[in-house]
Amino acid sequence: MKNDEKHISSYSSLVIVLVILLFLTTISVLVTGFHLGAFTVAVALIIASVKVYIVLTQFMHLRFENLFLRLAVAGVFVMFALITIGTFIDYFFR
Repeated sequence: MKNDEKHISSYSSLVIVLVILLFLTTISVLVTGFHLGAFTVAVALIIASVKVYIVLTQFMHLRFENLFLRLAVAGVFVMFALITIGTFIDYFFR
């Protein structure tokens, strides 16, 4: 964290994050009930990525970190997306 500052989240923001995470979890469970083929996994991964982003920014206080650490985490997301897209491309063209 920048200069070892304390960052305290309010209870209302934590409740909002809880509701959003529960909503996204419900959506991901409901999506599995529809037959979307390989897109079911893609939708589940997109929803899971959004949930990871929320957890990283809210609970791990990534929004208060320096630019280098944020770019490193963004790089991980980009690599994950590229590997996932490559896997789906390979799956579709077999």
